[in-house]
Amino acid sequence: MNTIIDVFASASSISDEDVRNKIVVVIDVLRSSSTIITALINGAKEVIPVEDMSAAGKIAQNLDSSRYLLCGEKDGITIDGYHLGNSPFEYDEDVVKGKTLILTTTNGTKAITKAQFAKKVIIAGFNNADAVVEELKKHNGEIAIICAGWKTRISLEDQLCAGYIIRKLMQGVLPDNARDGARMAFVISEKYENQITEIVHLSNHAMRLIELGFEEDIAYCSQLNSTTVIPVLKEGTLINDNGSEKSNTVR
Repeated sequence: MNTIIDVFASASSISDEDVRNKIVVVIDVLRSSSTIITALINGAKEVIPVEDMSAAGKIAQNLDSSRYLLCGEKDGITIDGYHLGNSPFEYDEDVVKGKTLILTTTNGTKAITKAQFAKKVIIAGFNNADAVVEELKKHNGEIAIICAGWKTRISLEDQLCAGYIIRKLMQGVLPDNARDGARMAFVISEKYENQITEIVHLSNHAMRLIELGFEEDIAYCSQLNSTTVIPVLKEGTLINDNGSEKSNTVR
């Protein structure tokens, strides 16, 4: 496979040209990726990722209040007045089925909106990593992996997931044309390939979530290949690219 792959450590420096005509994979292990995946597993009609609360409010104004849920967090805490936060455990079937979810998070949804001019945008985490790899094998052209990071800073867990996807996609051999970002993620994944759960728990962002009482979320978001659901961005909305398939994700 001769695909050129790059990895961006955070979304802060992404320009339109960095993603234009490319397949983009957005990773926010803790926790947007898993939350979006879980919502779609449990029957949410769609997830609309927005950059901030102002954008969320404008979209909500144009929808019937019975059809949508305002969802998201700021600095890990559920936004005051919102229906749901950013814990995947809040997104049960009886809560989200058939609903449009308007989601804003500190890092993840900002990264997704940065990728809006890409050829295709896929949401990945450890939960659906192998399914994402299989999807990427279907495409030719450049791949850009955007790690959400934490407020412009690198996040170890996102890099680890990016490296896992690259290693699986390239069958363990990094091509000579790989960009520096891809090389760094590849090396991190090689070093910690058998310690995913432990390393994610040791990351800075995991420590923040533990302090906020979300330790259970970290274990959930570290589950490897628990689902084949692939959220894909279409016309500004995330939908399940694998149709109505019900996942075997452990809750």
